[in-house]
Amino acid sequence: MRGIPTRRSWQSIAAFAALALFGSAEQPPVPSIAMVAEPRTIDSWKQQHESIVKRSQKGGVDVAFVGDSMTHRWQLEGKEVWDESFAAWKPMNLGIGGDRTQNLLWRITTGKELVGIEPKVFVLLIGTNNLASHKPDEIATGVKVIVAELRKQKPQARILVLGLLPRSGTPVADREEIASSDHLQPLIETINASLNTMRDENVRFLNFGKLYLNQDGGLPKSLMPDYLHLSTAGYRILAKALAQPVDDMLKNVPTSRSLANVARQRVDACREHLMMWLSVGNR
Repeated sequence: MRGIPTRRSWQSIAAFAALALFGSAEQPPVPSIAMVAEPRTIDSWKQQHESIVKRSQKGGVDVAFVGDSMTHRWQLEGKEVWDESFAAWKPMNLGIGGDRTQNLLWRITTGKELVGIEPKVFVLLIGTNNLASHKPDEIATGVKVIVAELRKQKPQARILVLGLLPRSGTPVADREEIASSDHLQPLIETINASLNTMRDENVRFLNFGKLYLNQDGGLPKSLMPDYLHLSTAGYRILAKALAQPVDDMLKNVPTSRSLANVARQRVDACREHLMMWLSVGNR
């Protein structure tokens, strides 16, 4: 007998719909907290979130940078580079340090951080903080759910999804200047390979990870002092890599007709995948 879908069932449906848009799956993904909106409870996070909401209400944003500390720190180690490189884009920083996919998803849904702005381009970098508690497929699906939400709320915008950057999960002695590749790198590569399936008229994926590695695959301290966060030199590399792709996306906003065609294709794909999911669940 067919029952009423539970909350976990709807979470699976939402995640599966995201995969329908940006990559197929033979069976529905297992529900994971990485793909379910969840706020953080610390006061500093709440204050940062409220500050972003207030800034959004003023409007006037063409390029919105969305993510975790890698995005937030454009205002710290990357501030000089940000001011030099991005001023003409009318940019806004929607990054909060420590965020995981579920926290960002809450911010742009229940948290209403996108109300008041109509960006032409989103630059999204999120997921590295999930590595300690989630599997690669869960993290990738969490990112895809965020992308689907951005498309839902701002269908005119283009989205540049950045691959997770390399990092070290192994303690490195202070005297060392290079962190060798460790157990995290294969996980990051798996996530990025999944994200690389997100390609359509409005979504583009780029992986700049190799720009931060030496010829032996090591991560220089000069670019990531703690082997996680970028130095000013690291942000300068990222700004240079972003310049042309973002400029191209700003100059090539999709037409209403192309948006309608893409939307129709997505609705058809979601319907097919949803019916498949329901048929599997009722066997």
